Amino acid sequence: MSPDDRWRLQHMIEAAESAQNFIAGRQRADLNGDRMLVFAIVRAIEIVGEAASKISEETRSAHGAIPWKAIIGMRNRLVHAYFDIDASVVWATVTEELPALLGQLQALVAGD
Repeated sequence: MSPDDRWRLQHMIEAAESAQNFIAGRQRADLNGDRMLVFAIVRAIEIVGEAASKISEETRSAHGAIPWKAIIGMRNRLVHAYFDIDASVVWATVTEELPALLGQLQALVAGD
């Protein structure tokens, strides 16, 4: 794996960990009244997606179990449709998708 890919993977891990920290002790309803929480989570997801978009095709192909296209697509949706963000989708992403992705990314970095 190239040093650039390793660096981007680390960015993905750090952003995913930050998102997990942001929601610690929180519930879905907290998104309705805490815009700062929404902004923080959305930004973390955007960073995960932006870093994923910079991972080489070689690394992406070698690790096809990671849903690269979906990760990048989520980033694009958040950035380009910022006016129509569904808090329920954001919550599901941060509580269901990111924990699994974080495990995959940590295993990938540790195994290389």
